[in-house]
Amino acid sequence: MGAGETGQGLGPGKGWRGTGGSWHSVLVPEDYFDERVAERYDASCAERFEPAAVDPVVHFLADLAGGGSALELGIGTGRIALPLSRQGVRVHGIDLSPAMVARLRAKPGADDIDVTIGDFATTRVGRTFRLAYLLFNTIMNLTTQEAQVDCFRNVAEHLGPGGCFVVEVGVPDLRRLPPGETVRAFDVSPTRLGFDQYDIAAQGLISHHYSVTDGRLEVSSVPFRYVWPSELDLMARLAGMTLRERWSGWTREPFTSDSRSHVSVWEKTA
Repeated sequence: MGAGETGQGLGPGKGWRGTGGSWHSVLVPEDYFDERVAERYDASCAERFEPAAVDPVVHFLADLAGGGSALELGIGTGRIALPLSRQGVRVHGIDLSPAMVARLRAKPGADDIDVTIGDFATTRVGRTFRLAYLLFNTIMNLTTQEAQVDCFRNVAEHLGPGGCFVVEVGVPDLRRLPPGETVRAFDVSPTRLGFDQYDIAAQGLISHHYSVTDGRLEVSSVPFRYVWPSELDLMARLAGMTLRERWSGWTREPFTSDSRSHVSVWEKTA
């Protein structure tokens, strides 16, 4: 599966949250996107910053925003927020990682984007939006069902009537696990290896990353909770939203039993 725009994982850790110009210490999920990861994040995901990958996403989201404002959960270094802002959509982001947000702040156009540091499952920004979105498998960074349900409820609180919530996430690859096996490779190259280790009973997985950088082996493991499309639909219903559309990709390819990922849109009940 790999990582999303930004990350927050299993256990709680000490962090800082800022609201209304004040800052206070709170318990937040662990930040797996520290300075070491943030400094090379854009380069490690370079293909996702290419116009061919970015433009369809921005077009899809700008169409849904319809001239209104948007809230990005896990805004990271601004891969989507910056070009969406350039399309005239006012973007506000929530992110757990100060290091990732610092990279965003150093880019042209970042002054037009507001960011709140905090856990996107629970952090409130004090206003409503036409659109909220959560991309690149980042819903799975919330590693309990409770946290994922909280995320949907938090989004619903931030949406006006008729507003939409968009999630991009992979379909669990359990069918591709050989019988009795729990580990599946997702990246094999001369300089990088990646393996997902599944815990079927807990509906969890750990992504193990092994990479060679400047001749050094670097190892990291990040926990996720995989989630089924029907489960997401139920979370949406609990938060007062209903499924509006679901596609295999950003150019509205049909979602089928063979789809490896989906882009789903839920609408808040008026």
